[in-house]
Amino acid sequence: MAERFGTRWLPFRFVAVVVLLALMTDRAVLRAEATPIGINYGQIADNLPSPARVSWLLRSMQVSKVKLYDADPYVLSAFLDTGVEFVVGIGNENVSAMVDPAAARAWIQRHVQPYLPSTRITCITVGNEVFKGNDTALKASLLPAMQSVYQALAALGLQGRVNVTTAHSLDIMGSSFPPSAGAFRADVVPYMQPILSFLSMARSPFLINCYPYFAYKADPGNVPLEYVLFQPNVGVTDTNTKLNYDNMLYAQVDSVYAAIQALGHTDIDVKISETGWPSRGDPDEAGATPEYAGTYIGNLLQRIEMKQGTPLRPSVPIDVYVFALFNENLKPGPASERNYGLFYPDGTPVYNVGLQGYLPPMDYSRGTRKLILRGFTVDNCVKGDEESVEPKDLLLLGFHQHTTSLQRTNEGTCSIREAPEEDHHQQ
Repeated sequence: MAERFGTRWLPFRFVAVVVLLALMTDRAVLRAEATPIGINYGQIADNLPSPARVSWLLRSMQVSKVKLYDADPYVLSAFLDTGVEFVVGIGNENVSAMVDPAAARAWIQRHVQPYLPSTRITCITVGNEVFKGNDTALKASLLPAMQSVYQALAALGLQGRVNVTTAHSLDIMGSSFPPSAGAFRADVVPYMQPILSFLSMARSPFLINCYPYFAYKADPGNVPLEYVLFQPNVGVTDTNTKLNYDNMLYAQVDSVYAAIQALGHTDIDVKISETGWPSRGDPDEAGATPEYAGTYIGNLLQRIEMKQGTPLRPSVPIDVYVFALFNENLKPGPASERNYGLFYPDGTPVYNVGLQGYLPPMDYSRGTRKLILRGFTVDNCVKGDEESVEPKDLLLLGFHQHTTSLQRTNEGTCSIREAPEEDHHQQ
């Protein structure tokens, strides 16, 4: 089991789990139809809740898709058997190593294969915004690394179950307006042409990070706020296609489609791997307010719920991963970089867009750690009781499968003793 999770067992501990028996309406919330929204779960912070608690938060929001920038074993373990779909990432610092087929295979065997199928890992991103920098060695390694990961998946029998792609920033574009004239930068084309051929062969999506906020921040006097916030406006008409765009995000996506088509491909789907709006920024960062952030995300969520497509591909619903789940206090750069979260680390919404979530609080009173849960029913806590905790439920709480000594207390709680590390190895 230690090898299955790819991490060391946690030390011996006694944990009291306080379970608040839910009303039927609470349980219905957890079983409701998933929201067709993806969320980026970044962790560049020192004050975030544990993955076990985050699992409850996201599932209470009915979030169906999560994107990571790594393959954190604690996160993947916390989402076992939840049905949440995951994109995991290989960081830029590891891309060059993945060119070696043996290294790529070892990475998958350690970070992906142990969790399947219990955790729904459906995509691996190799690198993030590689063409944003000036590292020519990294750029040259990107495609060979993607190919090695793809071949390793095939060798392990996972081809077709897990896609391989990479995420790009919008500055790969040399031209983006009008959308029909979209084209990649000249220096990017020699890399992009074979990458597109790979994506077409592998039937993998093209991921783009789009932030209309950046355009507004750079020129607030000339970029209409209504156009970037999905508010009513006359829009902009592409003189070539006569298609009208009432928001910048759709125009950006269609410009990427045009750039891909200009290089000979019409069979590659474009997905928005990041988009968001900061709720706070430095004095020179125009528009970084909770009001504008809430308007942008709220209106975007409405479009997603409507299964709306872009003007160029109206029948293909936009596929979006919002950035980000939490404010991340250790991110470098301007203040806006630390304020893209939907939630503060304590689970409080930064602004209200109708995404109601529940982050179980931690109670450290009387020296005992308690996880307060709502919407969670226990059964068989001890033999003969009407209510208990089952192993699969403990996995969802972030405990390990060999947790032992479940005991129902007089207060109606379940006291959980997790076996020490040596006990795990003996089982």
